[in-house]
Amino acid sequence: MAASFDFENVNHRPPRPLNRALRRAVPGVGRVAAQTAPYAAWWQACNREALERTGPLWVVLGDSMSQGIGASRVERGWVPVAADAVRTREAGLRVVNLSFSGARVGDVLDRQLEALDGVIAGGHAPAVTTLLVGSNYLLRRSLRHELVARYDELLDRVPRGTLVATTPGQGRLGVVAEHVDANPGVSAVPLSFAAGEVAEDRFHPDDRAYARLARTFTEPVATRMTRVVARD
Repeated sequence: MAASFDFENVNHRPPRPLNRALRRAVPGVGRVAAQTAPYAAWWQACNREALERTGPLWVVLGDSMSQGIGASRVERGWVPVAADAVRTREAGLRVVNLSFSGARVGDVLDRQLEALDGVIAGGHAPAVTTLLVGSNYLLRRSLRHELVARYDELLDRVPRGTLVATTPGQGRLGVVAEHVDANPGVSAVPLSFAAGEVAEDRFHPDDRAYARLARTFTEPVATRMTRVVARD
């Protein structure tokens, strides 16, 4: 399977002019944006290596937060930290991370779920799937109107039992959280963030926030993993 797995953790849409200008004008924004390519390459290598082995599989769907953008090193993103914690219970845990920076709900529907289908067809059915996506809609008012409807479509298509990150509160992300709670096919993982725990671009999480995310996800992922492995 690994030899034919050619999924790239790359957003094929070019950055908007405003984003390019901010990267040039604001050093912190430029430094965080510069993480995108090397972090994607790291995950692509990890994915191929995971698919060369056997063992319980965790598949990650999402955007730059699941890439770990903003962390001081890619290994300090929430996915690697949570995976290390889960491995204290499931030593053979493998992770395939299909997220990429800038991903929207449509990207998960069109690219990431297609890649997941390929992983499954190659004989690697996930024991657990997680989804964390939606924050990019906060950056563009023109996209916000489609978030809820597209998210409902996504909830109906992800594997049953997917652990879905939610942000309870006001606005459309709060509405999405309500829809996740009401959908019997998925399980909500409510997130919490502390003031000031942001990277130098003032948007992505920093190491402290990613450690918080990892702690939030570790128990649900480990519990689901243990349950599926015991059943199989």
